[in-house]
Amino acid sequence: MAGSYYRVRCSDCENEQIVFGKAASEVACAVCGTTLAVPTGGKAEIAHEIVETVEAR
Repeated sequence: MAGSYYRVRCSDCENEQIVFGKAASEVACAVCGTTLAVPTGGKAEIAHEIVETVEAR
């Protein structure tokens, strides 16, 4: 499996959650429901701040 996991900080509520870099479905913030990542057919478009790369493959 090629792809990375990123810790993303929601700009609305400051919640941090881990998102797969090639997400196949829309990823919402677990706290406020804001969309964090949108699939594009390859790498997901991450609309908020990437704090760190958790695991790179």
